[in-house]
Amino acid sequence: MPKAIGLGGIFIKCENPKEMNAWYKNTLGLNVNEYGVSFEFTTSQNTKGYLQLSTFDKKSKYFGNDKQQAMLNFRVDNLEAFIPILKQQKVEILTELESFPYGKFIHIADIDGNRIELWEPVDAVFENDMSAKQPLD
Repeated sequence: MPKAIGLGGIFIKCENPKEMNAWYKNTLGLNVNEYGVSFEFTTSQNTKGYLQLSTFDKKSKYFGNDKQQAMLNFRVDNLEAFIPILKQQKVEILTELESFPYGKFIHIADIDGNRIELWEPVDAVFENDMSAKQPLD
């Protein structure tokens, strides 16, 4: 059965995303890219995966609700097969399925109305080009 298989990213709003990324680099010693901090990990199947801590301008509409200051992104193993299951469970699906070279995406709402991003990744893209990410706005 298709399901979420892990965390793909944590997205936060901030006053100045570039300054925040510099803070993560200079203060915590993390490797940053133009979208935030990328973390590489090994899955239980011994394959590489990537997690992104992304910084968004506090005025970004990407989270849907202006009051929502953070958004979770979950990795999904088969997004197209998962969508009918979500609909059957009466999950509010906020966006249509979108496909990019680095994966497929939809947005759903949890029971409190928080926007959540579901991502079926193409991790091989990140091995070749760690800068290939979804546009922020």
